[in-house]
Amino acid sequence: MASPLTRQARPSSFQPKVSHLYDELFKYEDDEVIHSEGFWLELFLLRPDKPSLQRRFESLTPDDLLHFQSETQQLFARAVGQIKAASAPGDENALDTLTVVLGVILAKRYTNPSADIIALLAGLDEVDAIFTDFANAIDNIIRVGRSVHLRQKAIQVALSLTSGAYQTSLVSYFTHRDLFPALMKYIQDTEVQQPVFEPFLLLGLLVNYNKFEFRNPYRLRLEDFVNETTIQKMVRGLGRICSQSRSHYVSPQEDVNEGWTLTNALAYIGLGILAPRRTVPTAAGHEDAKEKFAALPESDAAILLGTYDFTNANKLFCFSLVTCSPESQTEETPLAAFLSFTSYILHHAHRSSRATLYALLNLSTLRLTIEDPVLCKHLCNPDSPLTVRLCRQKPPFLPSAPNSRPAAASIFDILIDAINHNLRRRLDVSLYVACIRLIHRLLAYLVFTRTRFQYHWSLLWQTLLSLLRFLTTYAQDLLSLHPDIRSLLDPLLSCLALAVSAGDGFLPDLAAYDDFFYKLVEAGHYLPRFKQTFNLDTPATTSSAGNVNPGSSSISTGGAPITTTSPIDLLIQVSTHYHDLLETERSKGRIHGSNLSPREVGKVIRQGHDTLSLPPTDGLERWDRWREGDEKSMLKRVARVAVADTARLLRGP
Repeated sequence: MASPLTRQARPSSFQPKVSHLYDELFKYEDDEVIHSEGFWLELFLLRPDKPSLQRRFESLTPDDLLHFQSETQQLFARAVGQIKAASAPGDENALDTLTVVLGVILAKRYTNPSADIIALLAGLDEVDAIFTDFANAIDNIIRVGRSVHLRQKAIQVALSLTSGAYQTSLVSYFTHRDLFPALMKYIQDTEVQQPVFEPFLLLGLLVNYNKFEFRNPYRLRLEDFVNETTIQKMVRGLGRICSQSRSHYVSPQEDVNEGWTLTNALAYIGLGILAPRRTVPTAAGHEDAKEKFAALPESDAAILLGTYDFTNANKLFCFSLVTCSPESQTEETPLAAFLSFTSYILHHAHRSSRATLYALLNLSTLRLTIEDPVLCKHLCNPDSPLTVRLCRQKPPFLPSAPNSRPAAASIFDILIDAINHNLRRRLDVSLYVACIRLIHRLLAYLVFTRTRFQYHWSLLWQTLLSLLRFLTTYAQDLLSLHPDIRSLLDPLLSCLALAVSAGDGFLPDLAAYDDFFYKLVEAGHYLPRFKQTFNLDTPATTSSAGNVNPGSSSISTGGAPITTTSPIDLLIQVSTHYHDLLETERSKGRIHGSNLSPREVGKVIRQGHDTLSLPPTDGLERWDRWREGDEKSMLKRVARVAVADTARLLRGP
């Protein structure tokens, strides 16, 4: 008897069952299809095929998606129901599905973004109920999920919604349902070596959500949080992420300082010709490296947004960032890693507006730290040395530095390097203002506390005076492009004038003080041009509140006003004093020729200290404290960049 069974041809390829269900879900039908309970049960029992699901959504245009809004609404609502049920494996598969669905749907451009996204995910009538359930379910899993892996997936779903719907009102459901306690509990419960990157990143985005439009509740949470153990976990996690992010800069071009090699030894004794030849990078290699540098920092730099907000709101976080020790001797301290990463970002800040924004953000974080006198004392303390790997990828290179030096010395190096490598005729004034303000605050603290430490101060003065020459040379371009250039000139002149009037209070010895005067004499012919070009003759008055504006001013002491000298006039008077002494020595025949040796000039400078009379100055060491509202535009742009980077991270390579 013949068998009733028939043999079917073997298919050329097998399709996973879940992919077949995706096809069923997104069939083009004229009528609305309501799928059975069995369909949804089977869909969430099967492990999602993420690539297949992502391809299906990416192949649809925004208009096509809106045609399937009934299906997307059912999918989202059913996934939320599975998450609420907290039953394996449905909740985990639902989280994986939502990560893909939200990432693709929210990345598309719609005619009416808010209305269209609401229509796709929930519908206007149900949006409040469904998204309230969604936020509650996500919070519950992050807080008490049955495994760290599942809790991490819930954070990824929250990141997908937050980064994708940042310009809509949907993120407000995460402000109504406070995720902060759940995120902190997740960090507390994880092992020390497990990453805290994603919860920290999510907090950074939520803190910045419309924070200038209303009182963001996450900002209040940051201010009140005092769990030192959790904060140290976050700080150490930040340090590891900064170290990893720095490695992306090192990959295109290594810049590790060389030790005592055969090549160095032969060069030291004048036999460098016998040394092995180095491999010279080709032009193609340079171009390839430039392209790679232009794409940096990688998207994980978005964590710097949360770092700024924690630093701005939480004193304990600041203290932990500055003082926290590494978990092992093979790791660098979190502060060293943060400073090192900042060094690389600033070294290449000119390559993209994105890199510039992250550079400004880190400079803001450093400013907040330096403006705290307790933390600044630690940064400037010679007894608290810090070894920081600094970027040395293109000339002029920073000089080699001893391992035992305070963190402030590394910060000076980072700022010097940023000034030297970002000079352009179309100068990014905001970047230079941030750098010079940090230098001014550090110098003011050293003067106030009379703190001294060994440093190549000569390089700092050379850099500041070179910047002054650059500004003088390209003044017309700068004035036409940046009417607010005075915001850079004032702190720059205050730095130099502060070194003149109080350098003996922080420089290590008289020779270092003489070296500064020597460099000031060298730049003497630029100073009057600088003053005239930028019209620095305009006087400014000092109010009784003590708010000093650079310029010639009068200070009321209850009697006759005391006339003080502006920083530029102080520099010109000092330079003129020594130039006059040189001319006097030449007229007496003690100096011969027009080209004087550094030794002759140095001798005259030392002799001139006795006859140098510094005019009264006021307010050189004063500065305004950080006010977030003053940098609102920059912080909003950084938040947008961080949101885009987060979405890129979730999409993967």
